[in-house]
Amino acid sequence: MSLQKALLLCSKDAGRFILGTRPIPRPGAGQVLVKNIAVALNPADFYIQKLAIFVDEYDFPAVAGCDGAGTIADLGEGVRGWRVGDKILYQSHWNPDTAAFQEHTLVDAVRIAKIPPNVTCEQACTLPLALATAAIGMYADYAQPPGSRSGGAALTEPWAEGGRGKYAGQPTLVIGGSSSVGQLAIQLAKLSGFDPIITTASKHNFDYCRAAGATHCIDYHATAYEQLPAAVAAITDKPLGFVYNAIALSKESQDAAWAILAPNGTLAVTAPPLVGKANDVAEDGKRVAWMSASVHVGPHQDMAKRMYGALTGMIERGDIQPNNVELVHGGLAGIPDALSCLEEGKISGVKLVARIADTP
Repeated sequence: MSLQKALLLCSKDAGRFILGTRPIPRPGAGQVLVKNIAVALNPADFYIQKLAIFVDEYDFPAVAGCDGAGTIADLGEGVRGWRVGDKILYQSHWNPDTAAFQEHTLVDAVRIAKIPPNVTCEQACTLPLALATAAIGMYADYAQPPGSRSGGAALTEPWAEGGRGKYAGQPTLVIGGSSSVGQLAIQLAKLSGFDPIITTASKHNFDYCRAAGATHCIDYHATAYEQLPAAVAAITDKPLGFVYNAIALSKESQDAAWAILAPNGTLAVTAPPLVGKANDVAEDGKRVAWMSASVHVGPHQDMAKRMYGALTGMIERGDIQPNNVELVHGGLAGIPDALSCLEEGKISGVKLVARIADTP
């Protein structure tokens, strides 16, 4: 059995990934085996490293990693339309064989996209999780049971017929526009036609947010959350029927977003709701959607298949743009220290990416 390098969490209380080896899996029906070139780091990964959450249902040693890009090394039974050597991007599971922090990963062929020549694998791997989180919050059906984590705002997808530009002239707000998810939420809002697109960010990240499609930027260092409703009202007097909070950990940020949201509108949050129960409708018709961030979750698979079918063209045209990239020294071996920097809030306006070839 062939072995590969992989970043392993050896037990629930290990507290830190270590570089080791594990078997290279073989693709099953409908799967492709990807030889990874680059993988991206996400906040979920430092929670896994520290607390072993998300992976504790699997056998240890566990493997993490949500975002990957590389070349197809093998095809499973029934896979059509793909060839060995194709460069693709994907969002992974946390099952050891389907996680990204290793040399080879199994991926479902219906949810991969070819990487066009205008972006590198290092750039492409910044997209999958952030894109899924933004898209699910905006376009997934909200008809889920109260308390469910699978809801979205049920907006029309911009890759669907009649979806592009459908919300022209309607304002929206993205809190945390320079974050990975915020960047993709801004880009999708632009594709959907929202205008103005207002976002919050550090002043030094304003140009980054404008390049993604933001029309107005509010410096969160100079504007406290309790001042945010007035700052938005100074930009537009139209009601905001949709608000996306990409950094929703604080109650203050959720309270501000909820205050700005118009009656019958939807607030999408990336953290547990602190202003109401997920998918429960308030007296004025407002609702908060706490979305799952995975394209592999049952309710989102069909939407994800449509999105991935359109994704290559959107990247090639520049409709969807990767995050800014900062490379991690040491490939897989450098990820544990890089995750500590991410946890400590030392990373801003970039996505940390590890090249597999840089692994010692």
